[in-house]
Amino acid sequence: MSPSVVKASYWSPSDDFPAIEIDSNLFTHLFCAFADLDSDLNEITIAESNQSDFKDFTRTVQRENYQVKTLLSIGGGNANKDAFASMASSSYGRKSFILSTISIARSYGFDGLDLDWEYPRNAAEMSDFAELLKEWRYAVQGEAYSSELPVLILTATVYYSSNYNGVVYPVQFISKLLDWVNLKAYDFYGPGCTEVTGPPAALYLQSDGPSGDSGVKDWIDAGLPAEKAVLGFPYYGWAWTLADPKNHGYYVDTTGPAISDDGEISYSQLKTWIVDNKATTVHDNIVIGDYCYAGTTWIGYDSEESIVTKVIYAKQKGLLGYFSWQVGGDDKSELSSAASDAWDNTEKE
Repeated sequence: MSPSVVKASYWSPSDDFPAIEIDSNLFTHLFCAFADLDSDLNEITIAESNQSDFKDFTRTVQRENYQVKTLLSIGGGNANKDAFASMASSSYGRKSFILSTISIARSYGFDGLDLDWEYPRNAAEMSDFAELLKEWRYAVQGEAYSSELPVLILTATVYYSSNYNGVVYPVQFISKLLDWVNLKAYDFYGPGCTEVTGPPAALYLQSDGPSGDSGVKDWIDAGLPAEKAVLGFPYYGWAWTLADPKNHGYYVDTTGPAISDDGEISYSQLKTWIVDNKATTVHDNIVIGDYCYAGTTWIGYDSEESIVTKVIYAKQKGLLGYFSWQVGGDDKSELSSAASDAWDNTEKE
């Protein structure tokens, strides 16, 4: 049974932000990322360096909030797409995967499982994805019955739209078999995929292009109930090097990433950078996004104001909730606290 609300974030092990620093009172659900997929065995594994953190995760975050639910997330943006496609293409592969997910979730004390397969690339893979979900749901129901434990929560992180490069998700199966889906409504622009600046996580766009709102509409029009959708936003920004520092708006030429090798910068680091560099900040209340610039460096991101607007949007549209990637990028829980308050203080339309 799906929860009444999802206020969630992902966490990934980091010396800079251990799990004990998470203010779990601000969340209903926390995702621990990531378990890997062994392509030879079709079983999930947890890196040896992460095993202690993952085993302690649920106990750690429930010290502050015993009601918070934890999920083990599998895959991620850097995972091997071919490994997931191969696993899901055979009944043997799916069975091995499913049994291993349930076993690890139970032994590590997680309340659920999250599949972050980014993304099934063709009709055959989407069909296999649906088959995997059917068998996964059947397996967790059966395991709960035999173990007399609560049924494991099942979720998936999906493309912002129900249509991935012309391939449509099996929305009917997703709606029936998953507790909810996380809509990845960010990374629309970034120095790794675009040569111009742009809003990395726009809620709205006046012209054709990716946006959170267009993605939500696609999913709902395709048949996903609004109460099965959870809207995602980033706790990080993307930094470009401007080709001409005098041109510092959206869609201007760049020469590549800035600040880091790939241009990623956490929200907390970004706030410090703005102060240290006396950067100009701009909030765009049309797209619902922010950017800042100083010299040749330009960064697109979401401020507290943008996050609050997105949470209000999610509540008013009847969505189940919101999630962020990732909690360690926040600045002293500023964004998570504002998001939680915005949800609590907003009425559904």
